Amino acid sequence: MTTTSNAAADDGRVILCMKWGTKYGPEYVNRLYGMVRRHLSGDFRFVCLTDRSEGVRSEVECLPIPDLKLPEGLPERGWKKLTTFEADLHGLRGTALFLDLDVVITDSIDCFFEHPGEFLIIHDWKRPWRVTGNSSVYRFRIGAHADVLAQFRATQAEARKTFRNEQAFLSDVLHKQGKLGYWPREWCCSYKYHCIPPWPTNYWRTPIIPAGTRIVIFHGEVNPPDALEGRRNRAFRYVKRAPWIADYWRE
Repeated sequence: MTTTSNAAADDGRVILCMKWGTKYGPEYVNRLYGMVRRHLSGDFRFVCLTDRSEGVRSEVECLPIPDLKLPEGLPERGWKKLTTFEADLHGLRGTALFLDLDVVITDSIDCFFEHPGEFLIIHDWKRPWRVTGNSSVYRFRIGAHADVLAQFRATQAEARKTFRNEQAFLSDVLHKQGKLGYWPREWCCSYKYHCIPPWPTNYWRTPIIPAGTRIVIFHGEVNPPDALEGRRNRAFRYVKRAPWIADYWRE
């Protein structure tokens, strides 16, 4: 499994991730690249949009995060992913699969580039009647949805009042355009909801990888290193170590 960053790959497959600030160190990018390399066949570009490239492995192309262009003083946190929809994203072309830094890939992700659909995202696990997707994993044609970002910039004050974050906003816009689709439910599981055994069995059963899972999503208070060691920020719910994370979450 190889990668390439030459012009011939510009119309091919691009893995996108984003890192800003200091919450996630370069090891998250490096391990994400390692997981993709092991689980995606053929050529691809791996691009990290970031404000800090120190320590990131050489196979990763580090490019600046585009300016969200919010009024001065307003926080961009919760909205930065919308910049992946720039009409000209650093000259990149092709189909992009965006992955959050803290996911764990457990099986082949070739299918994420093969599944039909114009824009694909994880469907909400807890409230499946909503259109809102979870943007830990989404796929799109680079430059094809510049109108989503343009609409946010034009209506950002109203959008920030109406929607909690970028995934709620983009899901609503693309749903109204008839372009929103979802991954098969079993492909992306929540560590919090699907891997941790229910009470009281969480006291003696180890967290699992549900059948059909290809990417484990970490949201809330637990990240991969916490799950590996059995740590939770909420002390009232015990969870055992998940040693299988070490098999996948590595460079």
